[in-house]
Amino acid sequence: MQARPEHGRGLGRFCCGDGEGVVAETGDEVESSAECGDVAGDCVDGGQFAAFYLGYPAGRDSHGLGELGLGESVALAFSGEALALPPQREGLFASPGAGGDRLLAWAERSGRRPVAGSRCDRLRFAFYGRVSTEDYQDPVTSRARQRDQAGALVAGHGRIVAEFFDAGQSRVLPWARRPRAAALVAAMADPDRGFDAIVVGEYERAFCGSQYVLMAPLFEHYGVQLWMPEAGGLVDFQAEGQEEMMIALGIQSKREITRTRIRVRAAMAAQTREQGRYLGGRPPYGYRLADAGPHPNRAHAAWGRRARRLEPDPLTAPTVTWIFAQRLAGHSVARITRALNDAGIPCPSAANPGRNAHRSGQAWTLTTVRAILANPRYTGRQVWNRQPTAMDLIDPANTGLGHRQVQRWGLPDGWVISARPAHPALVSEEDFIAVQGIRAARENTGTGRRYRLAGLLHRGICKRRLESCWANNRAAYRCRHGYSSASTPDPARPKNLYIREDRILPHLPALCALLTVAENAPERRRRRTRCGADVSRPVTEEDAISCLRAREIPLTYDPRTGDRAGRQPRRRQDHHRPSELAPGRSAPTSR
Repeated sequence: MQARPEHGRGLGRFCCGDGEGVVAETGDEVESSAECGDVAGDCVDGGQFAAFYLGYPAGRDSHGLGELGLGESVALAFSGEALALPPQREGLFASPGAGGDRLLAWAERSGRRPVAGSRCDRLRFAFYGRVSTEDYQDPVTSRARQRDQAGALVAGHGRIVAEFFDAGQSRVLPWARRPRAAALVAAMADPDRGFDAIVVGEYERAFCGSQYVLMAPLFEHYGVQLWMPEAGGLVDFQAEGQEEMMIALGIQSKREITRTRIRVRAAMAAQTREQGRYLGGRPPYGYRLADAGPHPNRAHAAWGRRARRLEPDPLTAPTVTWIFAQRLAGHSVARITRALNDAGIPCPSAANPGRNAHRSGQAWTLTTVRAILANPRYTGRQVWNRQPTAMDLIDPANTGLGHRQVQRWGLPDGWVISARPAHPALVSEEDFIAVQGIRAARENTGTGRRYRLAGLLHRGICKRRLESCWANNRAAYRCRHGYSSASTPDPARPKNLYIREDRILPHLPALCALLTVAENAPERRRRRTRCGADVSRPVTEEDAISCLRAREIPLTYDPRTGDRAGRQPRRRQDHHRPSELAPGRSAPTSR
């Protein structure tokens, strides 16, 4: 008997054998007689079946026969005759018939039957969102917008039961380095997790670059679905087209960051070079911030933002001028630093503790004085890009961890200098260049001075490495513990130590022979004379130094050892006996 659909208000009727079922108005359940339910299995197995569109809500499972996935719900009609079907479903509802492949038909029907507990209207979603910065974006507004987009995407398929939101985290960070994203990954690994799928409001909030390619296998491994607006809902990890789309979105997301970075750096360079604009940050020691009128950008000026510029600080500017004058007079950085501490002048972090909360503010240090002497902004020019930001891999063996930002001092040829003075100068450009020349002259290695034992000598009392020095036109080494520091030396400290290089070199071949005779005894090169005498190749001073460096063996010099009783006082360079030199193994040293 053939099924008879009744049009009008969305009604339909099906019958199979002696029983029949009546489909009521749109949205109601299917009612059928017991006879129709009993015979339904026989009809499906031996007869032909078809479907009618009845306008039911998507996802409804009529009569327990499975979801057909036609976009609208259907009622099945069983009959012994074939009915016309939509072309896109002819393969799904093909009749096994005589000689037909019943296993294939069963597999097709089973593959479209929903799995228990995974129906779309029962999915539990975990929402993930992210906002880059908290200073220039409103996390509350951004979170609400992303949550609304995610809620609209999963409406009718489930509900959001958990939320993971990262604030102040860049998209370039991998999930393992985002606090809430890492917590979401840990929750996925829990078999008793309270969600079945993850939904995001925007692709860029979750992925960038190759992050999707790295995370998709993890979602698939734990059986967690991923829903995104760009995919129109559920992301199919096995669909080649969707994977290509996700990779393209990742490239676009990374390009957006790169393009923004290039534009910002170019704009900052132009503002420094052409306008001499103050671009933010702590003012250098000796300056303070002053008002420079309305902001050049009209929109920012309308918001009330003001431009800033540098002006000399009457309390600290004279100190900067004095530091440059002392350096030009030939005084060392250590001597200048000690004089500042002895005079009780507050160091930069103590003079402005509000902007230097991360520093102790106790005293001047050598690094602080060097930084002041090397800062070209004291010439009145605005200088930018002295310490550019670079990106280094966190772990070269695992590139998935991403990069970290590091700042390194750049060379002067990479600085961006204003074309004209932007603020009052504390030192002239000629004096600043002269100060840099003083440092360059002291570090010049083209004077013919050579220190062959540099980095190899240590003092036995304080365990410090001896520093190289030039005394009486000869290479020497010294230890002036406390003399080169920023504080006044302690009277109880050990006395200064000086030793000439030419008093150590003659003893090195013997020391090297003692170290190598036991290790190289079977392999020593032998040369016999006519009389049969065993003559070894002599060890030179260069061989001994190379041996010590290759084996990372330092030499410890301790003037306290040895018998000095009954000796007459001698000159300072003769106070230290070369016999008191002893080799010892310790941490590697460098030249």
